[in-house]
Amino acid sequence: MSVDNELIIRALKQVPEARLRIIDLAWQLVMEDGSLNVKLVAFLVKDLEEAIAEVRGYAAATKEAVRCLRRMALS
Repeated sequence: MSVDNELIIRALKQVPEARLRIIDLAWQLVMEDGSLNVKLVAFLVKDLEEAIAEVRGYAAATKEAVRCLRRMALS
């Protein structure tokens, strides 16, 4: 393994685990029978919008990280 690869692996291991709020909200919103608790969705709409924005930001940052890693691998 090259030194560059080792540095990349070491850096990636230091990235903290992401705890996206959308996961916790999903658990709250799904009832035991698998259906969606529509009343609770309406009540938590602001939280859901914020959680979705968080997911979009996380996805964009992940895509950028992948793009950079691919570029590094090809150089």
